[in-house]
Amino acid sequence: MPYYCPFIYNLWLAFHPLCLYNIPEKTNETQQGKKGIGMKIDVVFPQTEIDNDPAAIRDYAQTAEGLGFTHVLAYDHVLGANPDRPGGFSGPYTHLTPFHEVFVLLSYLAGVTKRLELVTGILILPQRQTVLVAKQAASLDVLSGGRLRLGVGLGWNEIEYIGLNENFHNRGKRIEEQVSLLRKLWAGPLVDFKGQWHTIPDAGLNPLPVNRSIPIWFGGHAEPVLRRAARLGDGWMPNYPRTAEAQHSLDLLSRLLEEGGRSRQEFGLESRLSYGAGDPKTWEAVMGEWRAAGATHLSFNTMGSGFKSPQEHIRAIQRFANFAFK
Repeated sequence: MPYYCPFIYNLWLAFHPLCLYNIPEKTNETQQGKKGIGMKIDVVFPQTEIDNDPAAIRDYAQTAEGLGFTHVLAYDHVLGANPDRPGGFSGPYTHLTPFHEVFVLLSYLAGVTKRLELVTGILILPQRQTVLVAKQAASLDVLSGGRLRLGVGLGWNEIEYIGLNENFHNRGKRIEEQVSLLRKLWAGPLVDFKGQWHTIPDAGLNPLPVNRSIPIWFGGHAEPVLRRAARLGDGWMPNYPRTAEAQHSLDLLSRLLEEGGRSRQEFGLESRLSYGAGDPKTWEAVMGEWRAAGATHLSFNTMGSGFKSPQEHIRAIQRFANFAFK
């Protein structure tokens, strides 16, 4: 069902057979239930397991919104390598793993929802053209009513960089200039910029983002990532399952922010929580750890839990919402 009328959409949501709980649409405040208080809770879009049915993708996003999740986070990969290629290949994803292009996917989700924040988690920025990313992000932000947050990172798959004609080996250095240029392009109508890798001779984007800025968060665990995040970013998106593994990085991040004159309270931290075996006691323990560590956001991931259909992923986020938001 296309999303045109809020009344019809809410009526559909209330009676749709996939909605096991007749839950009214929640605000951000009510969404932060007793177990998630202080954290905004999102769903990780199950890129690799939801298949290609547009109706199923729509159902997933609209159900997540109706349940009260504040945002949806999507991974990014453009190419998958053949593990049997000459020279071999090792990685969690191959050419058989489905990935919708992240800007196209989030644009579709923007059209079938009305308040979910749209998050890349993460966009592999150095394998893409910076100005094109700036244009795509600004357009998505405008058409979604200012709902985009851009998580960025370096990636690990050199095959993607080769295919996209970008240098894998200097990606860490280039991402810093890319972030600086993105912010300049979003801030005003014209940009004069000459850096080591980019030149813009008095040109600009139109339209510009809603707030003349889009939040940029960094993903990754290495010390250089934390230094970039503390200096250039609005937040950090680690992928540690528990705070014990993350503690050294959390301590380093706090020190780096303090050295840079920035407040940890004004810097975002998005943690991860896996559906796992579906044990609410484990969920509650992990959420409590991250809340105590100062997490502002938490992403709930249903991939890798043995689900075989979009409907199973939908039922999983419904079950978690019934636990977390009550």
